[in-house]
Amino acid sequence: MFKLRFLSYVGAACIAIASLSSCAITYPVSATSNPLGSKVGVSSGMGILGAIVLSPDSGIQQAAKNGGITKISTVDFKVTNILGIYQTYTCTITGE
Repeated sequence: MFKLRFLSYVGAACIAIASLSSCAITYPVSATSNPLGSKVGVSSGMGILGAIVLSPDSGIQQAAKNGGITKISTVDFKVTNILGIYQTYTCTITGE
């Protein structure tokens, strides 16, 4: 009886830890010789299980279009992962 109760507590603790774990990474993708502009463009998308992309418009071209940018200065990309099940992708660019 004690072992069964102990195992159920350990299982509940593992589930609680896993449900609270997530990761967000932001990294620079590129920079050009263009001067740093005042405009910022952002595009984002989401995915499931790392393979199923639900909104494919999270790229550089869409971010430039959203910000009205024609000369790109910097590109940053952010990936947020929750339990390896749900991911969000955000592309942020600056320029003129």
